[in-house]
Amino acid sequence: MASDDGRVTCAVLIIGDEILSGRTQDTNVRDIARYLGGFGVEVPEVRVVSDATEAIVEALNALRARYDYVITTGGIGPTHDDITADAVAAAFGVELREDPGIIAAMLARSSELPAARRRMARIPVGAELVKNPVQGPPGFNIGNVFTLAGVPSVMRGMLQDVGPRMRGGRPILSRTVRVEGAPESILAGPLEAVAKAHPVLSLGSYPYFGPEGFGSNLVVRGRDVAELAQTVGELVAALEATGIAGIHEVEPEQPPVTESPAL
Repeated sequence: MASDDGRVTCAVLIIGDEILSGRTQDTNVRDIARYLGGFGVEVPEVRVVSDATEAIVEALNALRARYDYVITTGGIGPTHDDITADAVAAAFGVELREDPGIIAAMLARSSELPAARRRMARIPVGAELVKNPVQGPPGFNIGNVFTLAGVPSVMRGMLQDVGPRMRGGRPILSRTVRVEGAPESILAGPLEAVAKAHPVLSLGSYPYFGPEGFGSNLVVRGRDVAELAQTVGELVAALEATGIAGIHEVEPEQPPVTESPAL
């Protein structure tokens, strides 16, 4: 749960056999983490589960008890294996019901409403709708859980209605120091020493390789601007003290866009 240092957390539960089988590559986690970062909400854990009610319920109950929020993606379509709504209702111990507003919107688009389409109008009792500005029915929110579509473009549209509902924390900032032509083994000592001196911050090494050469991006993340700047200075000094060359800071990342995407 949210702590005194302003930390607010949201886990992501990805639902779908197609992800686990490798047939579909997930991009939703990246988009969710970047978007929520603009509200000061961290994504500390991601789980992927199959289209099985028991697996979804077990994972959802564990995550919603551990974190401030949970976002689920996938499994709210019209086919037999789209069971996320059923599983979320089971996790909260409530029934599913057809939402009259969703039914009305469906009928406005087509006079025919087969059983498969009606499945998408079911939401847990007590849930509120999450707007879908792209296509198809909305998602829903019950307790601290937001259930969104798995299709990336639709998920991103729904996400615009999720961020403003969350209790935001202090935005997470990052600074990157790039070290060219040095292996990680040489960087490990200075990086560890600085990390131990600033336990509240997150320091990580991300190596790169390519035609232009190799090296590592050393990323420092935190909420305090002053401490972030001080830590970067200490890190650069520690690297230079070991004789490492090719050190320069990358321009700070721009904050994630929290406006509705062009659709």
